[in-house]
Amino acid sequence: MKAFKSLAAASLAVIISGGMMMTSCNGSGSASGSDSTANKSAEETIMGAGATFPNPLYSKMFSEYNKTTGLKVNYQSIGSGGGIQQLTSKTVDFGASDAPLNGKQDSAMSAPAVHIPITAGAVVLSYNLPDMKDTLMLTPDVLAKIFLGEIKKWNDPKIAAINKTAKLPATDILVAHRSDGSGTSNIFTTYLSKVSKDWETKVGKGSSVNWPVGLGGKGNEGVAGSVKQTPGAIGYVELAYAIQNNMAFAKIQNKAGNFITPSIASITAAANITIPADAKVSLTNTEAADGYPISGLTWILVYKEQKYDNRTADHATKMLKLIQWMIHEGQPYCAPLNYAPLSANAVAIGDAQLKTITYDGKSVLQ
Repeated sequence: MKAFKSLAAASLAVIISGGMMMTSCNGSGSASGSDSTANKSAEETIMGAGATFPNPLYSKMFSEYNKTTGLKVNYQSIGSGGGIQQLTSKTVDFGASDAPLNGKQDSAMSAPAVHIPITAGAVVLSYNLPDMKDTLMLTPDVLAKIFLGEIKKWNDPKIAAINKTAKLPATDILVAHRSDGSGTSNIFTTYLSKVSKDWETKVGKGSSVNWPVGLGGKGNEGVAGSVKQTPGAIGYVELAYAIQNNMAFAKIQNKAGNFITPSIASITAAANITIPADAKVSLTNTEAADGYPISGLTWILVYKEQKYDNRTADHATKMLKLIQWMIHEGQPYCAPLNYAPLSANAVAIGDAQLKTITYDGKSVLQ
């Protein structure tokens, strides 16, 4: 967790410790006397909340953007569900999610929201088998049976048949999963629903599901911590978390029958698809022969009309210029942190989405 904390610290370093109340950010507080300075600072701070999946990347991006513009970003890595809730209640300027809004979430919003893709990443299956030297390989069927609780031991014949040369212990399998509403969970359960009829029927897909077995952890960091501390554990986390924590992760058999290691190249292959105009798309169970099958985009969500709750046009402009920078100048920060840069098509969709955002009915970005 040290690597994660150091990245998080990079973003926290650019956050003002005082005068950052959400009511001030939204302009709903009063400004008089000594409060005017605090309100001015809050006006220059962008508030966001949501996905833990891209948090290491966002921390880096926000830190670098601050160096060149002075704009401060306070991002709360609380999970996609929490970010959507905070955007719905208008306590943040933007939400961040690894799953596009569903019909129920859309209807809960007081106004239409826009999805801007920022990067693509991989959900990996990290495991704690101290004596195993070979990289674990898993098929879709075996993976589903593990998370359904039907395969209970690491030396189960179904796992052994895939990993013929591996030293598999007779250890109980402990499943670790997210306890919070999570876009990472949505990517993983969407994948399982595509590859396993049993999973689709018994559990289904979503940011929150009723897990048949296992121990819940909050955020990618919570699941990663559970796996790292518990011999015999397996859990799903974002690729960057696994790498930063020196955790082993499995090769997963894709639709073409190939066992794929999650990497920038295999995520990029999975993301090389046509993206619809609203940017809502799933990358899971890719057709690409060299694509990693549990990949996904992550989005920033903002209201299409930015004139609400006494927000200023200047504040909306600063936020949208930040997001525009993230999908252009910010993309070189993706690969070093194990995220896939956006394709040219995804960038074009993001630009088009940004240009639909208005303030008092007029486009914010020309």
